[in-house]
Amino acid sequence: MRVGAATLAAGLLALVGTLCFFLAFGTDYWLVASDNCGPHTLPTQTKPIEDGTESVEASPPSLTLHHEGFLWRCGFQVEPTVHATLATLFTNQPESKVCIHGYLFPLPVAMGQVPDPSYDATAVFRGFWTVLIILGLVAALTGSFLLVCGVPFASHKLYTLGGAFLIAAACSFLVTLLLYVLWMEAVDVERYVLQERAKECPHAQVSVLYGLSFVVAAAGVPLELVSGMLFMLVGRALRAAN
Repeated sequence: MRVGAATLAAGLLALVGTLCFFLAFGTDYWLVASDNCGPHTLPTQTKPIEDGTESVEASPPSLTLHHEGFLWRCGFQVEPTVHATLATLFTNQPESKVCIHGYLFPLPVAMGQVPDPSYDATAVFRGFWTVLIILGLVAALTGSFLLVCGVPFASHKLYTLGGAFLIAAACSFLVTLLLYVLWMEAVDVERYVLQERAKECPHAQVSVLYGLSFVVAAAGVPLELVSGMLFMLVGRALRAAN
């Protein structure tokens, strides 16, 4: 009975934790920032909006809002009184939003040829961030698959191996979060937000926030870690029973 209850609890935790990781990977709210530099146009590669047309730039309020994640980097104009986090909710997306691919976020790359004035040497760490988040997803999926296979056969090896993969996924996302926090706190994020517009607005005010994707990923780490530990304990209990 105890083994069954532990397995059920671990399975629920693993499910929620894995969903958190996929939400963090698939949503574009790791970084939420705003600046008063004025309207600008992102590169021409745009993301279609719901009505089937492509995003175009809107005219003018004085505040530009940015949000970005692994897949997309987006920007649009908002009223200065709007709260940055509320303005990025799915239910509040303006037609003026312009998005470009944001692969390898969060660290900056050269906007033109190297050497480029907007190039940042810390871009070399992009690869680590990307590899870790992908490895975390693969480990979470592999662990979940092994555990699903282990349930009908009560295989202690599959339980132990699946738990180890879940712990590896949690550790991978934990390091990803730590790298992201290091970037937010140690790198000139304001310069990254402005990028090519920094020369136009040398005294622009930039506000930077941790987005909801970061919060969701952080919530998934302890869930996945506890789940992996429970499954490893179940595997040990099954081996002892045999």
